[in-house]
Amino acid sequence: MKPFPLLLVTLLMTSASVSAAPPSAPTPPDAAKKRHEVRAPHGATRADEYYWLRDDTRKNPEVIAYLEAENAYVDSTMQRLKPLEDRLYDEIVGRIKQDDSSVPYRERGYWYYSRFETGQDYPVYARRKGSMDAPEEVLLDLNVMAKGKDYFSVGDWVVSQNNKMLAWAEDDVGRRQYTVRVKNLETGEVFEDRIGGVSPNLVWADDNRTLFYIEKDPETLLTKRVKKHVLGTPASQDVLVYEEEDESFYMGIGRTRDDKFICIGVESTVSSESRCTPAANPGGFTVLATRERDVEYDADHYDGRWVIRTNADGAENFKIVTAPTGSTSRAQWKDWVAHRDDVFIEGFELFDGFTAIAERSNGLERLRLLKGEGQEEYVKADEPAYSMGLATNAEPGTDWLRYTYTSLTTPATTYEVNTKTGERRLLKQQPVIGYDPEKYVTERMWAAASDGTKIPVSIVYKKGFEKNGTAALLQYAYGSYGSSMDPAFNLPVVSLLDRGMVYAIAHIRGGQEMGRAWYDAGKLFNKKNTFTDFIDVTDHLVREGYAAKDRVAAYGGSAGGLLMGAISNMAPEKYRLILSQVPFVDVVTTMLDPTIPLTTNEYDEWGNPEQKDYYEYMLSYSPYDNLKHQAYPAMFIGTGLWDSQVQYFEPAKYVARLRDLNTSDKPVLFRTNMDAGHGGKSGRFRRYRELAEMYAFALDQLGVSDTSTKTAAGGR
Repeated sequence: MKPFPLLLVTLLMTSASVSAAPPSAPTPPDAAKKRHEVRAPHGATRADEYYWLRDDTRKNPEVIAYLEAENAYVDSTMQRLKPLEDRLYDEIVGRIKQDDSSVPYRERGYWYYSRFETGQDYPVYARRKGSMDAPEEVLLDLNVMAKGKDYFSVGDWVVSQNNKMLAWAEDDVGRRQYTVRVKNLETGEVFEDRIGGVSPNLVWADDNRTLFYIEKDPETLLTKRVKKHVLGTPASQDVLVYEEEDESFYMGIGRTRDDKFICIGVESTVSSESRCTPAANPGGFTVLATRERDVEYDADHYDGRWVIRTNADGAENFKIVTAPTGSTSRAQWKDWVAHRDDVFIEGFELFDGFTAIAERSNGLERLRLLKGEGQEEYVKADEPAYSMGLATNAEPGTDWLRYTYTSLTTPATTYEVNTKTGERRLLKQQPVIGYDPEKYVTERMWAAASDGTKIPVSIVYKKGFEKNGTAALLQYAYGSYGSSMDPAFNLPVVSLLDRGMVYAIAHIRGGQEMGRAWYDAGKLFNKKNTFTDFIDVTDHLVREGYAAKDRVAAYGGSAGGLLMGAISNMAPEKYRLILSQVPFVDVVTTMLDPTIPLTTNEYDEWGNPEQKDYYEYMLSYSPYDNLKHQAYPAMFIGTGLWDSQVQYFEPAKYVARLRDLNTSDKPVLFRTNMDAGHGGKSGRFRRYRELAEMYAFALDQLGVSDTSTKTAAGGR
């Protein structure tokens, strides 16, 4: 949907009990208040005067009018900064090599890769038979497929075992409800088979005609049922293979390393279970080990045995065990790689002559190579703060391990190392036009939290920067779900560094940077540690001279948007600006509603507010519920109308109430992408237009000089 003209928005808002300003005087919209109570099963009630902004159909004219009016207010407010936005966009896009391609990998006789063409927004997926000198065979050209669509994404694509069939899952709305399509790679024929409402997770059986997929619940979008589809038959006749009854579990499906088994994996926050069937003759799926609360595992099969990563038997940071092919219980598991209190095992990859283990130690990633009984070594890193992980290693019969390496100053790099000789080869480094890594410096430090815990912090700035307490700082964090925010190269951030800003990542509790205990210390009844850690890192960076106390911006998205809302309520005076994308800010109301996607999966992350103790704790930090009469920082808040993970109405309600209570005169901008979901606009360039707008607002509010004009951006 295209933005409404401002005059039309004004007329619509009047009829919808919402007022908007004339073009000559930008004034934020004022949403109508409507009485509504949200009740909890234990009898507690809360007033929610903006509950009416929830419209699951996304068609209510009153709601759409309000969102469009907010967009019009952003347009009007940002008009004077449009030249700066354009410069930032041109800078960011100008660093991107437009005719770029990925590192090819070999699988079953073909080399697979993706490539971009100059001026095109979407990738082309392709392959070549035998060598990269062979003729190119285009699998999918997303530029053609996306024509005429405001949003388009291919979430998964998979080639059949005989290399002749291609299945893919596409989404043209942004709500992550995918449709499966299939084509014959020999003839180019796209079959009439079409399966809607699925997860982007597909697996072929060995017969090259049977496709396994996961069906989503149409309301909650939970992954509910595994079905098998036979080419040429109606989707209505697809056979149910497995249905997950417990709504606290997610579900996925895949093949083992040796291609002998198809496995269904289900997992909640604290438990998991795998069930597998032979890929050559799929039948009943056999459970590898029955689920138990507080026992997690993921399994792979190779060389005649199961290899399993698990936290069973008190292995908080996980260990690796093995089991015979016919194993059906934990009693048959045998320890192989021991648990360590100071090393967190994240994953592994199996090869003929060695095993690669992805792990964390002291807050940093590393790769450990097991090459025989008692023989192990580590892949070397080049900087004090970096990110390292396994790359695509499609075939196990090789002495070469592919891995990725990046840092806040080093663009994404793919290497391969020979595990026998130690030789390392550079396969590709992300080309960044006009960028010189020697002009930038990255640091790693530890900030003391209020309870004495040491919080790792990764920092980057341009050479010549002086720690004299005058600079502007952008501090980023996430801090939920055990997701670690590693110090990877961030191409757009270079525009901030070139203007003298400092960029920092706070590796706060709630992630898993320091192991499983780090995650546990930032969830459920420990959630507030996430917020206080972030604030304590800010204090540390200001105290150490990395930033002026009145020039700090904070940035987070999704659950990181919850973080932004919490720190805005707890310590608004410490932040000049808050940047918040798709923020989870109405914690209690959302978690009380099991019809909202993700709610039931996350009781072990946030708590179940149907239980009074969890209700009261969550209520004590929920950003929407803790807004109050005080001076808030300037804010830029973004959302997507079709977001399935954090519904648009959470930030919409939050902004409406914030406008009622905020006593400062600093601007609050709320941008809704009317054509996208949780990840924003699709395409590699369009997303940077949204980011450039947010960056322009940030530079203006922080008083950062624009090097393109040599004049101050103002706004302080």
